[in-house]
Amino acid sequence: MEILANLLNSNGANITVLLNNIIALVQNDGWKNLIMMAIGGILIYLAIAKDMEPTLLLPMGFGTIIVNAVACVADATGAISGYEGALTTLFQAGIANELFPLILFIGIGAMIDFGPILTNPKLMVFGAAAQFGIFMTFALASLFFPLEVAASIGIIGAADGPTAIVVAQKLITDPNYLHVTAAIMVAAYSYMALVPIIQPPVIKALTTKKERLIRMPYRGKQVSRLTKILFPIIITIVGGVVAPESIDLIGFLMFGNLIRECGVLNSLSDTASKVLANLITIFLGITIATQMTGAKFLQLDTLLILGLGLFAFVFDTAGGVLFAKLLNLFLKEKINPMIGASGISAFPMSGRVVHKMGLKEDSQNHLLMQSIGVNVSGQIASVIAGGMILAFFA
Repeated sequence: MEILANLLNSNGANITVLLNNIIALVQNDGWKNLIMMAIGGILIYLAIAKDMEPTLLLPMGFGTIIVNAVACVADATGAISGYEGALTTLFQAGIANELFPLILFIGIGAMIDFGPILTNPKLMVFGAAAQFGIFMTFALASLFFPLEVAASIGIIGAADGPTAIVVAQKLITDPNYLHVTAAIMVAAYSYMALVPIIQPPVIKALTTKKERLIRMPYRGKQVSRLTKILFPIIITIVGGVVAPESIDLIGFLMFGNLIRECGVLNSLSDTASKVLANLITIFLGITIATQMTGAKFLQLDTLLILGLGLFAFVFDTAGGVLFAKLLNLFLKEKINPMIGASGISAFPMSGRVVHKMGLKEDSQNHLLMQSIGVNVSGQIASVIAGGMILAFFA
């Protein structure tokens, strides 16, 4: 009986502690952490049920749940009681010093085949045109934020997570705005993963049925091995001259491509494009989530940044499509304007989206090589755009 009484007393004390913790949770804006955990659950749902970039969204979602679940006790981001969790260590070691994005660029470079744009160099202009939204958003964001922050927000439109991280980390040094880097990182990666949802409505709104049915026969030519080896070297030199601040980003990207094309490092190329890229993507996703606590994320300026990021993404897509429509006014052999939307940096998601849209309109309309070529040019253009922004505002 004494044991039972002690147990009941103990349980009563535990219930009291639990109730006090719940009250403290509500009083200390803990409801924000609950909302963020729900958002984390949505990201996991999209990754598993909808198969939307699971290597990115699943770790982001789960990391969001981790940091918000402990936010009221020990806070895995180190904000409470001086506690520094493992995710904080990963953030400092891989994102605060820009290491993870740069290493990821090696893997991305090893995935990319520049053959389509080497055989059809005019596709590169679409990569440049699709950066239109970056500068439109910068102009709009400058009405609400300092120029350095506005420039960092604009780069979200490229849908290039690594570049967005590097630009934001270098430009945003004002202590009053350090918290917005979290929103910029999350927006860049989230919109990149949401390409299949965001881009199709924009493309359809700007094109007619007749334009979407335009066929573009692929007339690929054999590209010599020497050309493929020289291309990443030349692009690195040109990028370094045009936008010196982009040399790290473009250099790592082109180094990965050189590993792929040199022909003597096949096993290393496979490792970089598969194991390394997937591993770093997982670390990036779960580490970025350290910035997704309720206190940091559910603020007016953070939500404004998410809206501006969507604006940038939509206008980057629109810029590529409208540029293709403009060219069609002067070209005898018409271009399917949908491929212009692939000029954003979300490789290879955007290229696949356009290819699938072409097949949906006409089962014989294969746009994969053209859209991937434009997508690859967008990867280069977004890095150069990021370097130019750093050159102007760093």
